[in-house]
Amino acid sequence: MKPLRLDKIIVDNTFLSRSEVQKIAKKGLISVNGEVVTKVAQKYNPEEIELVIDGELINTKYEPVVLVFNKAQGFVCANSDTEHPTVFSVLPDEYRSFHCVGRLDIDTTGLLLLTNDGNVSHKLTSPKNHVAKKYFVTLADPVEDFYQEEIENGILLRGEKDKTLPAVLELTDDPYQVYLTITEGRYHQVKRMFGALGNKVVELQRVSIGNLSLPEDLEENQFIEIEVSQALKIINGEK
Repeated sequence: MKPLRLDKIIVDNTFLSRSEVQKIAKKGLISVNGEVVTKVAQKYNPEEIELVIDGELINTKYEPVVLVFNKAQGFVCANSDTEHPTVFSVLPDEYRSFHCVGRLDIDTTGLLLLTNDGNVSHKLTSPKNHVAKKYFVTLADPVEDFYQEEIENGILLRGEKDKTLPAVLELTDDPYQVYLTITEGRYHQVKRMFGALGNKVVELQRVSIGNLSLPEDLEENQFIEIEVSQALKIINGEK
């Protein structure tokens, strides 16, 4: 990892703002490798320092991981929001610097991945990789016979020039509930697809990304932590 400004290192690993870091530094409360540092513009490799702030040791070691999170309804996928609670509001402080891999709407529940590794985000959200995302959909009206062919052939959504890529519709014993697997990430795509078919999505839950499924025993707004390499292997279906 390349050297970073000390104030950035601290902001990334604590709840302190840059202005707060400067104030604390002027008071002589920050030390790096045993020496007091008052100039926070100095650069360090986060992997190679021992950072202490007001007597507390701060972990700056970069450990890339993925959180498998079961998002509840009513939470937004953002680090901060002035109107709604965020998924980060229910996570421990140590995950403050993480980010969501893609997003789920405020009323959509289910599998959400969070990570501190930008490469993971790129691999999973890049349009050219076509990572499959499977949703459990509850509809306002019963599914109709023509849905299958329309979804497989692609649907032209309002305001767009190109049809959606071929998707997979799986029926269940309940005509109001289906599974839909898409390989894109267009804005409100699942809702808009069924809207174009003359139906309305009542409830929406993401149940898998690639071959990584939402654990059945994972409660809403709870998570498990897995290594990046393990997460990518599962998603890609590798052994």
